[in-house]
Amino acid sequence: MAAHHAPPDATTTSPNINTDSSSATEQPWYAGYPPAKSEPLAISRHQVLRLLQTDAGPERHHILVDLRRTDFEGGTIVGSINLPAQSLYPTIPALYSLFSAAGVEKVIWYCGSSRGRGTRAAAWFAEYIQEKGDARMESFVLVEGIKGWVGEGGDFVRFMQEFDESKWR
Repeated sequence: MAAHHAPPDATTTSPNINTDSSSATEQPWYAGYPPAKSEPLAISRHQVLRLLQTDAGPERHHILVDLRRTDFEGGTIVGSINLPAQSLYPTIPALYSLFSAAGVEKVIWYCGSSRGRGTRAAAWFAEYIQEKGDARMESFVLVEGIKGWVGEGGDFVRFMQEFDESKWR
């Protein structure tokens, strides 16, 4: 499996965000994008673990998306792709096309706690799925994110790539 690494320039921001250091208040990364109009569906870590245990191999029907960027350390859930949230919104149509062509039915988004980036990404993607009229694909946010996953221990950390316990203390 390919290693996951943080991008070389962790200070890159969205082109829609004012990066002028003289600005009194810096806008959050998502300020240049529309707010989510809905709450996303939630999925528990126990449900995701069951998916990983039963829906494996090249014909799997789910994908996990790790949205961390500068805090991407200590490992990730096995089989996840890393798409930092800061660059996600403009890529939603392309991601939808790729996931649809691959037969993905469940897209599971997460970040550290899944209270900000994960929730926002899952809602944006769910709204796009709805706009497309796709009744087959669903977008979920992983409840409590990677921190909740790691905190559960046991099988959860065994289903991680590059797990480094020292990063979670």
